[in-house]
Amino acid sequence: MRHRIFLLSPANASGVRAKLILGESGRSQLALRLRSEAVPLGEIFSFISGLYFRGKLAYAREYAAPPPGMPGIVVITASGGLISPDKLFTLEELRAVAAGRVDASEPEYRLPLEHNARLLAEEMGAHCEVVLLGSIATSKYAEPLLPIFGERLMFPAEFTGRGDMSRGGLLLRCAREQVQLTYIPVAGASRHGARPPKLPKLSRRIVKAAKKRNS
Repeated sequence: MRHRIFLLSPANASGVRAKLILGESGRSQLALRLRSEAVPLGEIFSFISGLYFRGKLAYAREYAAPPPGMPGIVVITASGGLISPDKLFTLEELRAVAAGRVDASEPEYRLPLEHNARLLAEEMGAHCEVVLLGSIATSKYAEPLLPIFGERLMFPAEFTGRGDMSRGGLLLRCAREQVQLTYIPVAGASRHGARPPKLPKLSRRIVKAAKKRNS
């Protein structure tokens, strides 16, 4: 059996929904919780990103197959390297790992990511692949990760040409219908492609069910 670990791209901490919880005046239920208790990173990013991150997390939980003693899912962060989606964060801790730009030219982002990725690459062994659930159309993930994982760094071929919302919907369907995507190496892959046909809209029931599973 080939082992598999998923790397999830982060939620956009500079977007409108992020400000609802990172700012001092947020009144959402999650914002109020963060001021009094620690909350799992996966739940926080699912709130910020919505459908896309919920889809990534639901899919990764369904199909992760890590080696014994290894995490099946880790999340890329802006300045905290690779972190488990189950790790608890207070508001101040969240601000610390979400600060900065997700850009391969930014040392604050790149150095912790490369450090954690090297440790993961050493411990997971030669018979484990790492699947990036995120965009490879830009260099922000592929550039720091590809030299470390090489041919073991994969991504879903079905992501090519799709936007974030389309990927999120696709991942939720695959998790629900027990259909796994096709993983291909990032090295040598075409990073751009024609936009595929739109997916039918997910029902509210499916979206709510995925949200409940990831909370």
